[in-house]
Amino acid sequence: MDPAEVDPTQVEVRAGGGVVLRHVRADAWEVVLVHRPKYDDWSLPKGKVDPGETVEEAALREVEEETGLVCRLLQPCGEVIYRDAKGRLKVVWYWVMEVVLAESFTPSREVDSTRWVTVTEALGLLTYERDRDVLAAATPDA
Repeated sequence: MDPAEVDPTQVEVRAGGGVVLRHVRADAWEVVLVHRPKYDDWSLPKGKVDPGETVEEAALREVEEETGLVCRLLQPCGEVIYRDAKGRLKVVWYWVMEVVLAESFTPSREVDSTRWVTVTEALGLLTYERDRDVLAAATPDA
């Protein structure tokens, strides 16, 4: 869905997410992905904005909840607009993030596994084209 064609008043679900990157070599980056057992998919960490929360706050909170990684925002890297499983119009704003503290990951019903992979591996593993597009925009030189 083209963001320019979306009426903001029609957006029913607002969410934030992260492209969490780490340098593994001078010429190589890794990104963290999450596996959601409910959908049996691999995706970028993301989640809905809670009442009274900004999209940026939601992105940081959701990344921490889903991965155990406390991060900081570096720069926005895109948005995706789609209809969710309930047919609602959803917008997810993404930021490139870096880890400031790696807490322990605890599997849950929502996310049962995380995986650090190279950007190339992630492009093959991600379930949704929209996530691949966000990752490619976030890592043009990777």
